[in-house]
Amino acid sequence: MKTREEILAYGLTFADTYVDTPFSDTNWQLVRVKQSKKAFLWTYEKDGFLNLNVKADPEWRDFWRSTYESVIPGYHQNKEHWNTIILDGSIPDEDVKRMIAESYDLVTDSPTKRIYEAVKKIPKGHVATYGQIAEMAGNPRMSRAVGNALHKNPDPLHIPCFRVVNSKGELAGAFAFGGGKAQAELLREDGVEVVDGKVDLEKYGMK
Repeated sequence: MKTREEILAYGLTFADTYVDTPFSDTNWQLVRVKQSKKAFLWTYEKDGFLNLNVKADPEWRDFWRSTYESVIPGYHQNKEHWNTIILDGSIPDEDVKRMIAESYDLVTDSPTKRIYEAVKKIPKGHVATYGQIAEMAGNPRMSRAVGNALHKNPDPLHIPCFRVVNSKGELAGAFAFGGGKAQAELLREDGVEVVDGKVDLEKYGMK
């Protein structure tokens, strides 16, 4: 992982990405995500070395900077959220790849995506509340966003939103799941007992 070709090739191993040269200065070559067009990997030559700018989670940003002298605050970018990796041979390829992968994850992340991933973790035969899903998705205050995301569920077969109930164990209204009884039927098929439109959270709630 010493040449620009190797770095760009690795960047293109991530889903739905492409290389872009947006400036008149062709020294700057970026790898972007197709749908959002957001860049997660910037490459450029500086002071005799290939440099990479990658987005960094605040929890990891300082870890990488303190671990390697060749990881510094992002050059020409927000130093709170971006690191620059100087490819001087001092950083193992594995960690360079890890930082690039973290950048891709941060750029492609969204609350809705996190919500769907959280819902997928509800075991069969159990339910979770909107609050639990919000907390699993990283923000305990976005219970309403959970409801909105599940109402627009693009893949009910793999995102089992019928396993989500309110804080009292009550099922969603008649507008959801194709009718008032649909969620109850799905839960019963899943092994969850529903009584008067309600689930016993003590018994079936995800711990």
